[in-house]
Amino acid sequence: MKHLFITFLAASIALGAWADDKVVNPDSTGFKFTDVKVIKSTPVKDQNKSGTCWCYSSNTFFENEIMRKTGKEVHLSEGFVVYHCYLDKAIKNIRMDGTSNFAEGGAGLDVAYVWQNYGMVPNEVYTGMTYGEKKFNTAELTAMLQGMVNVVNQRKLKKLTPSWMDAFKGVLDGYMGKLPETFTWEGKTYTPQSYAASLPLNMDDYVSVTSFTHHPFYKPFVLEVADNWTWEKSWNVPLDDLWEIANNAIDKGYTITWGADVSERGFKWRKGYAVLVKEKNENDLSGTDRERWDQMTDKDRDEQRWEIKGPGNEETVTQESRQLMFDNKETTDDHGMVIVGKAVDQDGNKYFKVQNSWDTNQLYHGFFYVSEAYFKAKTMNIVINKECIPANIAKKMPALK
Repeated sequence: MKHLFITFLAASIALGAWADDKVVNPDSTGFKFTDVKVIKSTPVKDQNKSGTCWCYSSNTFFENEIMRKTGKEVHLSEGFVVYHCYLDKAIKNIRMDGTSNFAEGGAGLDVAYVWQNYGMVPNEVYTGMTYGEKKFNTAELTAMLQGMVNVVNQRKLKKLTPSWMDAFKGVLDGYMGKLPETFTWEGKTYTPQSYAASLPLNMDDYVSVTSFTHHPFYKPFVLEVADNWTWEKSWNVPLDDLWEIANNAIDKGYTITWGADVSERGFKWRKGYAVLVKEKNENDLSGTDRERWDQMTDKDRDEQRWEIKGPGNEETVTQESRQLMFDNKETTDDHGMVIVGKAVDQDGNKYFKVQNSWDTNQLYHGFFYVSEAYFKAKTMNIVINKECIPANIAKKMPALK
């Protein structure tokens, strides 16, 4: 998921995310939500000025899985995951002569990748922040690392020396701190690998699921987005099955990592909702007041064209329309979040309750509600415990074990 800080800032302004008042009156949104089921989740976090939503959401998801199994709340280290991903992305990018993605962004199963290859540590052991910082700000670090990768890729020498990697690690150590080789936690001494092994999770139990027609259904494929730098595969299912899987997960008490496009005008995170709003017809807006409409500024006209006053003005989503949005780059790989529950609005329309990683200074204090239409149209993929896949769907996926 991308969200480099500059991209995030620009997108937030474009979406009205930061332009919305920080204090929102619930009655002014036009939506009244009633929670149907909410699964306990670890606290809302703040990725701050970093493009690491993929890590915050996936870590929260795995924290929830630990809590589901043990009842114990833990905070897994975002910094530990980010450090390893920076390094391994650089190695792959240089092997690929700069043609693979090197950026802050990542994908839903990157945490599982780090877990399997390097282990895990508690956040209290390694925060990935130095000089007394309390929140991530990785813009300068990313620019520094990108410059180093570019230099190596543009090398004049025929033979690549290992010095670049030592230098690269030195920058990571300077900005994030050296990774712990061993540490003491709750009276026991661990390595990152032994700590991960002590947790009740098996990374083989977690799969990515999506829904697109340019690959066969009920088989895995590599989702073609830049931030999928590990080339991890996602299981491909029809759209109705994707919706059924997500609902079944919540019904059974499992949270979901949700990767989605958040560039839509109906993504009003501060106001507590995301809906796939229809564009209003210009003539319907103007009526006999055409002169006033023509004299509006572009900004005012745009706000009225996409005005949202409450439920009932959403696009109808089909498998074909979803695919077209992806092919036309209307649906892009933007942001990672966690689905923690289900809800309905005052008209009975269905929503998922979503936990974000953009702090708590919004109407629902870090949570918002995403409509069925928005989920079906704008989901890039979900990461779930494969126990959540209903039997009638799983039997069509014989390679899923």
